[in-house]
Amino acid sequence: MSAAVHACSLVLAHAPDLVRHGSKPMREDAADQIAPKLRAFDEALGYPPHQVFLGNLAPQELWNIERPWWSNPAEAKTEGPFGVFVDEEELYRRLEAADQFQLLKLDGRDAAEGALPIYSNGDRAGVMLRAHDLDESLSASVLLENLACKATGALALEHLLASTGFPADDVEYAIGCGEEAVGDRYQRGGGNLGKAIAEEAGCRNASGSDVKAFCAGPVHALVIAGSLVSSGVYDHVVVVAGGSLAKLGMKFSGALRHDVPVLEDVLAGLAILVGPPGEGAPTLRLDAVGRHKVGSGSAQQAVLEDLVVEPLERLGRKITDVERIATELHDPEITEPAGAGNVPQRNYKLMGALAVKRGELPRGGLDAFEREHGLHGFSPTQGHVASAVPWLPHGLQALRSGELGSTMLVAKGSLFLGRMTELADGMSVLLEPGKE
Repeated sequence: MSAAVHACSLVLAHAPDLVRHGSKPMREDAADQIAPKLRAFDEALGYPPHQVFLGNLAPQELWNIERPWWSNPAEAKTEGPFGVFVDEEELYRRLEAADQFQLLKLDGRDAAEGALPIYSNGDRAGVMLRAHDLDESLSASVLLENLACKATGALALEHLLASTGFPADDVEYAIGCGEEAVGDRYQRGGGNLGKAIAEEAGCRNASGSDVKAFCAGPVHALVIAGSLVSSGVYDHVVVVAGGSLAKLGMKFSGALRHDVPVLEDVLAGLAILVGPPGEGAPTLRLDAVGRHKVGSGSAQQAVLEDLVVEPLERLGRKITDVERIATELHDPEITEPAGAGNVPQRNYKLMGALAVKRGELPRGGLDAFEREHGLHGFSPTQGHVASAVPWLPHGLQALRSGELGSTMLVAKGSLFLGRMTELADGMSVLLEPGKE
């Protein structure tokens, strides 16, 4: 038995008043600096990468839209074939609904000891209370991060269920793959947000757990979900994640230096439905999973050889046989002002160079490799969200229609950030058209 990906939903929530609580803005007490550069909802909604994220524009259309994209808005639609974009008022409503312990108080009260002030339209709206006066894991700031992830993950799962008509009661297992750490002082990251998101979305028969792998988490989770279905343990598994509040405004310094808007003002969420083959759902090639091995080292060429070259060699295929490869799809209009360059472009140049080295691509074809086999970056820089998954609903649609014969998701992670190893991480998987 094999497994198939039946659907993927992606959502965005505008959160300009939460940018001040992003890790870097909060550390640098930068709320007053950031405020003049925050976008109104309509500006964020019409931002072309956001419309690609929702499915109202194809990723390839970004090649033809003059940059900077923030000054060339697309048609602003709050709904797309793959998801929805909610404003901050709706986000706050969902945060309140997801807060079972009533720690979020949007009643205009002043901050209490240990509480975090919450703003709306620039004005004080209330507070986020801490749950324990000595436990850092239950501080107001950590709880707000986890609550934001739960609420946006549930928004994505609710959209997935509504758009597909798949019964919530038929979801048997939920795998959370975000970057939050739900827990307390005795088990700081031991909690289970996957199950909490399933509960919030009404999946009464679901169990669940979380998978942690920094930015590569969603593809790890997708492979695990496919394996659970393929083995017959569960018929249907969802992979879910909400946005990373800590990464709001993460690169604000570069934006201010270059006099551009603070574009990291949205929280994202994702939900993926994995089930048995059929109904034209694209197949997960579990025999073509790429994994970054411990002994491979962290050089980018070694990582990509593990993730791209090795699984394709198993099938007797070349890099250029994959019609579309999705990698870290960070929006370059966020990363370039911060000095981080164009992340997906850098990855595609290295993949193209590997193809040239292996005799699979003429040297003259290197410059065209990015457009012919890759994608423009269009994802919010929320770590796990950007790693290949924003392409998935586009890819599923193209595989179903016959436009593509194969696509590969390539995710990389930075395990060294946790100071427990100097290793990088990564996982990839190939998808192909399914059977009716």
